[in-house]
Amino acid sequence: YVGLLYMGLMLTDAGAKVLEYNVRFGDPECQALMPRLRSDLVDICEASLDGKLDQLDLAWDPRTSVCVTLASGGYPGDYRNGLPITGLADAEARGATVFHAGTKDAAGKLVTAGGRVLSVVGLGSDLDQAREVAYGACDVIRFDGKHCRRDIGKRKDARKKA
Repeated sequence: YVGLLYMGLMLTDAGAKVLEYNVRFGDPECQALMPRLRSDLVDICEASLDGKLDQLDLAWDPRTSVCVTLASGGYPGDYRNGLPITGLADAEARGATVFHAGTKDAAGKLVTAGGRVLSVVGLGSDLDQAREVAYGACDVIRFDGKHCRRDIGKRKDARKKA
C-alpha cells in the first residue's frame, strides 16, 4: 500500500488504544495539522507515490495547535439546517483558521448544512495560548444553537501525556 494511513487513537491508563484506521485524513484531526504544515502537500503526495518520502525535509510551524468543532444544536441527534452563520471574518481576524464542514451558500448567505458545522483552529506558543486563539474565535462566530466542547486541551491527564 502506498498512501495515507490515519490511526484514530485514545490514550488510556493502559496505553494507546486503536479506535479506527482509515486510508484518508481524519476529520477534524487533519484540520489541527494543516495550519502547521509549511511544506507543499502536493510535493509530499508525489514523493509518497514515487517512493521518495525519505528524501523530503518536511517543514512544520513549531507552534501548538488546538482545533474546536462548532456543532449545530441537537447534534449528534436532530438538528436544524439553513441557519445563518456570521462572524467568520472576526474569527479569522483573531488569528484562527476556520474550516467548513456542514455549511452551504444559500443565495449568497452562509448557512448551516450539517451537524458538525465548522472547525476552528488556533495556533500558539503553548497549549494555553492556542486554546485562547481557538476559543476566542469560536466565541465571535454566531448561529442559532451553536455549541462546542469547552474542555479541549484542558484535561490534566491528556496534558501530561502530550
